[in-house]
Amino acid sequence: MADVQGSFATSAIPGTRFTDIRWVAETGSTNADLLEQARSGAADGLVLVADHQHSGRGRLDRSWVAPPGSSLLVSVLLRDQLDATTVFLLPAAVGVASVEACAEVAGVTAGLKWPNDLVASAGEHADRKLSGVLAESLVSDGRIDAVVVGMGLNVNWPPVLPSELANSATALNLLLGRPIDREQLLIEWLRRFDHWLTVLAGPSGPKVLLEALRVHSATIGRAVRVEFSDHSVEGTATSIDDEGRVHVVPFDGSPELSVSVGDVVHLRPIL
Repeated sequence: MADVQGSFATSAIPGTRFTDIRWVAETGSTNADLLEQARSGAADGLVLVADHQHSGRGRLDRSWVAPPGSSLLVSVLLRDQLDATTVFLLPAAVGVASVEACAEVAGVTAGLKWPNDLVASAGEHADRKLSGVLAESLVSDGRIDAVVVGMGLNVNWPPVLPSELANSATALNLLLGRPIDREQLLIEWLRRFDHWLTVLAGPSGPKVLLEALRVHSATIGRAVRVEFSDHSVEGTATSIDDEGRVHVVPFDGSPELSVSVGDVVHLRPIL
């Protein structure tokens, strides 16, 4: 990894736990790099941002590809206050923070497709993906020693997307018609993420975060297809419960599903 010199070399976000922020030109995967840093004893709150990743990954081990300099590719190392009963909500905290940061910095109203993908909310790009989240844990002697949470957010993409992404992805600049400052977006996202980490550590934190997740959900009330490893089910997503599971009432009249693991696809209405 080679450090970038200049305006993107940021040392800290005042008032937050993020006091060590490193911005690099290129790496394989910011998540993989921070997991290695965690194994070497790196402290809570270390942030790594890259202009380009050549081995980026998303959920379900999918690749994450973005043109150099076009996206906010960031991972955060967390060690403190890792409660095994709430650690599953860290990606939700990332998702809610990203909704808030996009609204504050870019004026974009986005939604969260279960479990934590950020999608455009309206217009011709509705439901197209803006960001994804990947959380990975480092376990030592049966306990969670560290968690690395990574996000890839499409910020300033070229006007013509690759054919394989044209109908499924978008970027903030394509929604607004102007470029967005990635550093400003990073700073606001870290501030909001720090806020939700603080909330999550409180006695009513999970309840408060899950309510925010429901408020920003683009999935509740939608016709969806839930894709499992060996089959799929179509129905209506009715709610997200206190364990973060999405509930789906199948169209075929079979019993309601409580989905904790699966890929959700929003179905478009038939016109």
